[in-house]
Amino acid sequence: MISDFRVGTLFVSPRTLRLSPTLKHLPRVTMNPVGAEEGFLDFKVSDEVFKTWYKVFGDLKSTQHRPLVALHGGPGAPHQSILSLVDLNTKYDVPIVLYDQIGNGNSIHLKEKPKDFWSFDLFMDELDNLLVHLGISDNYDLLGHSWGGILAAHYVAHRKPEGLKRLVLSNAPASMDLWLKRMNQLLDEMPREDQEILRKHEAAGTIDSEEYHKSMHKFHSRYTCRLTTTPVELQQAGRLLMSDPTVFEAMNGTANFTENTGKLNGWSIIEHLPMFTAKTLVINSHYDQAGDETIQPFLKLIPNVEWIKFEDSSHFPMWEERERYMEAVGKFLRF
Repeated sequence: MISDFRVGTLFVSPRTLRLSPTLKHLPRVTMNPVGAEEGFLDFKVSDEVFKTWYKVFGDLKSTQHRPLVALHGGPGAPHQSILSLVDLNTKYDVPIVLYDQIGNGNSIHLKEKPKDFWSFDLFMDELDNLLVHLGISDNYDLLGHSWGGILAAHYVAHRKPEGLKRLVLSNAPASMDLWLKRMNQLLDEMPREDQEILRKHEAAGTIDSEEYHKSMHKFHSRYTCRLTTTPVELQQAGRLLMSDPTVFEAMNGTANFTENTGKLNGWSIIEHLPMFTAKTLVINSHYDQAGDETIQPFLKLIPNVEWIKFEDSSHFPMWEERERYMEAVGKFLRF
């Protein structure tokens, strides 16, 4: 298990993460297979123009496979956190589009923007802008991991995209209430001492304390990524999230086990699920923060849905059981 680092995940505050000295100056991680295209596009918001960074792996004009657009989690954990998805291109010839949502990673950072600036509409507009820019809005698949899964589900419900053919909701909850309930169930499984430390500091608002960080490391090693060595890509994503938690704190707040104080407070997609038309794959893991109870509404209410569960993973099965994850997603997208 990892003792000194955890990448921030959906609703796990970046203020509760710590980097060891050896991880603070990680090299930039890049994957550049033949044909990869990288760039920025203008994203207009009211009278301002911002920059969204994106990277394409494979041929978007391929007649054999639809492109897959992937939404990273966090909020604020940039594309490196799901960079293993490039395997879907190299192994299964699926064109992949990764991008950093505004305020994150290689895209423009807006630390000065108030909480009210950040919203679902903002991120959905950015996604629409990307799809149009790449010329794929009439025929594509969508994968969202963690917060990215929430964004993907919200996008499907409220934008009703006609060009979306297949949807993958990976390690994401159907509502914030279900997520918070699961997080506290996992907390109850922790050693008594760690439970008391985490609850004490969340109640007091002192989550920057050293003992809180130590207990959160233990939580992360059980329920975020169970690999003995954290992939360098996740390490980099965690470092970037910690360096600018603006989006995370606006959307989620700072606590991990108590009520969400961000824009996501009270969020639920459950009532919209019967109207989903795209064929959907729901993914979670045995030790996942998105446990079975958090995804049950997807399985019960989406008309055309499949489910796969990774028994040896927690919140990042695309890294923890990488080969099996790619095989499952690749098969779903291709057949």
